[in-house]
Amino acid sequence: MTHFETQICSCLLQAHYGEIVAKVGTHLICTGCQPLRLIANDTETPIDQVKKALCVLIHHNFASYHVHKRGFVEYEVHCAHIIRILRYPRYIYSAKTLYGDTGELIVEELLQNGKMTMSTVVKKVADRLRETMEDNKTREHSETSNTFVRLVQTHFLQKCGLVSESVTAEGSQLSRAPTLITDEKEMYTVPNLSVGAQGKRRRMSEDGTEPKSKRSKPEHSDQETSSEIVRTMLRMSEVTTSSSSSHTQPLSSNEIFRAFPPGYNLSKPVLDQYLTLLSDDPMEFVGKSGDSGGGMFVINLHRALASLARATVESVVQERFGSRSARIFRLLLRKRHLEQKQVEDFAMIPAKEAKEMMYRMLSENYISLQEIPKTPDHAPSRTFYLYTVNLLPTARMILQRCYKTVVNLINRREYETRENKRLLEKSQRIEAIMASMQATGAEEQQLQEIEEMITAPEQQQLETLKHNVNMLDSSENQVDETIFILESYINTTRIEKEVPSKR
Repeated sequence: MTHFETQICSCLLQAHYGEIVAKVGTHLICTGCQPLRLIANDTETPIDQVKKALCVLIHHNFASYHVHKRGFVEYEVHCAHIIRILRYPRYIYSAKTLYGDTGELIVEELLQNGKMTMSTVVKKVADRLRETMEDNKTREHSETSNTFVRLVQTHFLQKCGLVSESVTAEGSQLSRAPTLITDEKEMYTVPNLSVGAQGKRRRMSEDGTEPKSKRSKPEHSDQETSSEIVRTMLRMSEVTTSSSSSHTQPLSSNEIFRAFPPGYNLSKPVLDQYLTLLSDDPMEFVGKSGDSGGGMFVINLHRALASLARATVESVVQERFGSRSARIFRLLLRKRHLEQKQVEDFAMIPAKEAKEMMYRMLSENYISLQEIPKTPDHAPSRTFYLYTVNLLPTARMILQRCYKTVVNLINRREYETRENKRLLEKSQRIEAIMASMQATGAEEQQLQEIEEMITAPEQQQLETLKHNVNMLDSSENQVDETIFILESYINTTRIEKEVPSKR
């Protein structure tokens, strides 16, 4: 792990799970696998507290354990899983968009608690929804259960591994650490659930999609038709396509037409024309893999991620160095290798300015210089100097800077909260008093007197704090979007390199 990855994991664990969990997690990130007693000794933490911290990390899938060949149990922390805490708001928002308030609360409960039984989740969410409804008798547990089933069927949720009950002759290792068995066929199945006799679960469709009546109505615009076609293909492939696959499962034109939202009133010939245009596009996001069923089409996921990463890196270059430097950067991406004079001519930038821009990007490792000697003595006068862009190392460098940025944002938010701690506590006390008095039927004048306990300058300070914290949260979400794109691109590039070597 790099220094910035360790920092961001430490900050996230500290902010969400407390000091002891952060200390244990950060220690394991720095040292790798370690047994329990060594962790307690190195961190100078009581062993009971270390056990509780490890339970929290394992329960939230941030850590795992395995039995060493010598017989003792070692614990290991997964840094990538911790960094995904940044993405929790997006997970919740996606569930809300697709499955409404019920889906939002189910995902939120599981993210907060790590692992829960289906019956516990359904009961807690149904109770929370009932409390917020005016006619609280109309909410049934079966509605929450149905949404839970749809989340499992569309792979938002999955079943945890089960403890192996088998005992072997050399069962000493099994007694030290239980073995968890994960059956891929059982990961996305749900038990027959009947909570409080509130009603039976409705029979769901095989693809687990949202009923059409609950989907938002699409806008009738020709500009959005092609994007809706790609969205439909992704929705049809979300369950059948592996997360590491380079492309989706092939879909026939007839299948896409049947799954296309009816609100667009798109005829089959027009759909075929759109698919042909998409497959002929130079970006090659959509590819054609056969002619059966009106044509078989796939979405090239790795190519799409590479294009997104490239656009992200170009955007960073433009913001950091200016539009002219971005023009040079795009030119080098397109032409691969260019000499100094060629860059000046193709970019139509004066030689002095072009040199300054290129040397600045070269000094910060956004572009690189490759030497190609004409003779074995590597004489400068007989050597070609070619500028180029290595997108993968550049993406890695920007990713590390994104980690550093998130750490700075978290630290700044903690500083803002710490500096205004007394005012926040005062505001919370006043809100609690007002809520209590409203519940007992207090008069309006009494409530107003309590509100005036916070002075105008204090109220202004609270508004400023709220604005600053919201800006920091928004910035964190924006940086996380860049992190997601760059991480996905780097991972898919590594997968592409590993596959040929295995073959």
